[in-house]
Amino acid sequence: MIKIENLSVAFDGPEVVKNVSLELKDGEILGVVGESGSGKSVTALTLMGLVAESARVTSGKIYFDDTLLLEAGKPRDKALYRKFQGDRMSMVFQEPMTSLNPTQRVGKQVDEVLRLHTQLDAAERKKAVLNAFASVGLKEAETVYSSYAHQLSGGMRQRVMIAMAVILEPRLLVADEPTTALDVTVQNQIISLLQDINRKQHNAMLFITHDLNLARRICHRIAVMKDGCVVEQGETEQIFNQPAQEYTRRLIEAVPSRLKKRKSVQLSSEQEKDIVPVVQVRDLSVFYRDAGNSLFGRKRRHCVVKNVDFELYPGESLGLVGESGCGKTTLSKAILGINREIEGQVLHNTLRPQMIFQDPYSSLNPAKTVGWQLQEPLRARGAIDGSQEMTKADMEEAAYDMLRRVGMEEKYFHRRPSQLSGGQRQRVSIAQALITHPGFIVADEPVSALDVTIQAQIMELMRRLQQEMKLSYLFISHDINVVYHMCDRIMVMKDGRIIETGRTEEIFGAPREEYTRLLLAASQDRNKD
Repeated sequence: MIKIENLSVAFDGPEVVKNVSLELKDGEILGVVGESGSGKSVTALTLMGLVAESARVTSGKIYFDDTLLLEAGKPRDKALYRKFQGDRMSMVFQEPMTSLNPTQRVGKQVDEVLRLHTQLDAAERKKAVLNAFASVGLKEAETVYSSYAHQLSGGMRQRVMIAMAVILEPRLLVADEPTTALDVTVQNQIISLLQDINRKQHNAMLFITHDLNLARRICHRIAVMKDGCVVEQGETEQIFNQPAQEYTRRLIEAVPSRLKKRKSVQLSSEQEKDIVPVVQVRDLSVFYRDAGNSLFGRKRRHCVVKNVDFELYPGESLGLVGESGCGKTTLSKAILGINREIEGQVLHNTLRPQMIFQDPYSSLNPAKTVGWQLQEPLRARGAIDGSQEMTKADMEEAAYDMLRRVGMEEKYFHRRPSQLSGGQRQRVSIAQALITHPGFIVADEPVSALDVTIQAQIMELMRRLQQEMKLSYLFISHDINVVYHMCDRIMVMKDGRIIETGRTEEIFGAPREEYTRLLLAASQDRNKD
């Protein structure tokens, strides 16, 4: 059905996609995997006719059945693509919050697809949209129809995007990292939904991901991309069990797995009694107040985190896991003093605790250089706690030293975040958090947006720096397999409460709570199924 022949695409500089050839049959799911920057998304966007105007197709052709959609050396036929887009081929993007219009109710946005491509009247279109919402598992379809994107959870927004993509039952569905930002249970629901749609509509699917476990679970065939080229493709199990290329083997080996031996710092009960914790949390409840006014001018308080108790010890990594919305990030903000609407106690025995965020691109200042941003915590430290100010030369030397510690060359000192890769930006975020030697770090999903090889590098970097700088981590993640390798103990959170705490081997080997067993089952390694 889809045939891509020797496709090469360039922007201002060299080609970013080089002689890519792929074929996709009716009903087939083809996975495209590879590191960030390997050309996966550019290939998909070119196929869909959505690649930037600055892109040049330097060689190749793209066919949909017998229709020539695109040919090198000829301008893109926008009128032809409009006939196919939405109707015969559609796309689900990675981040629905940036793909959906924040100023329009989501029902109206899905309705637009029908208005452009069908002759249905308004009542018929609304009925079709509600049916599409129900078919993708949105139970209160009427409520969702009249909601804005920000009023829905991440999983609900992704379901809306899928409903929009499949409402006309297109023969081709392109899914570009559709589950990256979702927790493990919602991720499983979305994958099951896409598989169900594939079976019912018998559509073809191009599934782009850096998560090889997901690719193995959903795809019939896999194409591996590196530096803009397809280096290997074949049946899924053949690729995983007998990879022909060294690069493919490295990708597979980099996937966090419970079958791999983990490193751990274990303290006995007697040792814990003698050691002063880095952080002590006692009967902590965290609240939010309504945004608007309520009766008598007072805003109602909502309890989001309820009666949490735990300790974190020097040199220890404590994992915090649970589904989206359970209160993980809210708890971390309260521990760091960002949210002061609390009851209970948070006792710190370390100075200047810091946070590593999930998305360094949005947490780093795009207008400032790496060197400036690394020095900013040092400038702020002197202003806040009255410590003796460092000279400009001292701060620069500290920034260069921290850059070297996180494995980056000095040339990056004068670059801006937009000039760095995703892994490099995360290294800068880690360096920024550690430059004041805080002792305690909250790492909030620090590797979830990274491809598997970069993820493995960042995890190894965090372990090395933990030993060198005697750090303690509160490590928040929805990826159970990442937590398995990074953490000595694990706390499981559900509906704002810590329902289970234990050493990593205990939680994985003999979980006490049914919810914990469900989380573990949802993230089960494919090769242990």
